[in-house]
Amino acid sequence: MAAEIVNSPNLADADASDEEFPIDPVFALHRGGKMAIVGTVPVRDADDLSLAYTPGVAEVCTAIAEQPELVHDYTWKSQVVAVVTDGTAVLGLGDIGPEASLPVMEGKAILFKQFGGVDAVPIALACTGVDEIVETVVRLAPSFGGINLEDISAPRCFEIERRLKDALDIPVFHDDQHGTAVVTLAALRNAATLTGRSLGELRAVISGAGAAGVAIAKILLEAGIGDVAVTDRKGVVHAGRDDLNPVKRDLASYTNKAGLTGTLDEALAGADVFIGVSGGTVAEDAVASMAEGCFVFAMANPTPEVHPDVARKYAAVVATGRSDFPNQINNVLAFPGIFSGALQVRATAITEAMKLAAAEALAAVVADELSAECVIPSPFDPRVAPAVSAAVAAAARAEGVAKR
Repeated sequence: MAAEIVNSPNLADADASDEEFPIDPVFALHRGGKMAIVGTVPVRDADDLSLAYTPGVAEVCTAIAEQPELVHDYTWKSQVVAVVTDGTAVLGLGDIGPEASLPVMEGKAILFKQFGGVDAVPIALACTGVDEIVETVVRLAPSFGGINLEDISAPRCFEIERRLKDALDIPVFHDDQHGTAVVTLAALRNAATLTGRSLGELRAVISGAGAAGVAIAKILLEAGIGDVAVTDRKGVVHAGRDDLNPVKRDLASYTNKAGLTGTLDEALAGADVFIGVSGGTVAEDAVASMAEGCFVFAMANPTPEVHPDVARKYAAVVATGRSDFPNQINNVLAFPGIFSGALQVRATAITEAMKLAAAEALAAVVADELSAECVIPSPFDPRVAPAVSAAVAAAARAEGVAKR
């Protein structure tokens, strides 16, 4: 049975007057860290100790040595995820290093537990090379039922994820890519339904060709969107450019059916959907040039690419990455349920079908409540994680990647 991750009891005693920290509730909350691990069995006397540790534990170790699959039944392996980062792409802070990334990784672990019932352990690595990261995670993997890659910069993140998927028989999931993509697809499905359209009728433009932008483009195409073009700092990613890295060259091979070659502003003319995962600011004139009844998903934090007040002048549905505006595209709607479902059936991978199932289930949560300000559930909606978990588990079984 997995140990419970709880808020650290010493947080309430944080001394906000310490000269090392400003008098600030954020620092008070973080003093001592945001999590702890507690046991789920008592150790009150010698009898308890003999069962939980030596000599009793030797019986379980011997059984697992003889039948390795028993590790899932008699340890917390099947209920725990490693949250792995190298600190190179942390939130909107960039490359701040492994130590500075730990508050975010602790936060991620708490979200896993709070929203999906999944235990998670933050692991910040003091290396950035692809080979080093892959080798380190492979060596750590026996302790975990899944690997959540977090805040690793592109394009290295693509290669790291690919190689870990090839090397391991447990789920590997880069949340910055796929969590964002799942939630975006769910919101877009509902926006299309709300306005009486199908995904196949829509042309989308994505600002940002990094981890999130590439993953969103892939899942939208898997889901059947009409067309999607992706832009970077130099404009539309297309096959005629000679400055593309391998990831972008591949991206150009399956996106942009319309053959666009201009700037982001030019690509938006007549577009049905804008998806921002890059930061910066999109000119109001460019938003005004989009198709009537368009959707604007401006997800940069803390400053959306298009302010909602501007977007609402032209768009039928507006979404951001912020909690103080309607329709927050928040990864916490996806990753806890996805891992919960995958771990439940001991999935060996998280497949495209499982991600699509997660998006469909997430969209369905609010299918009967759709409005311009409700195309995606709140992260605090208690229906979210169970719905996503069940859909992912069913898809894993259908895909043949479930071990139970």
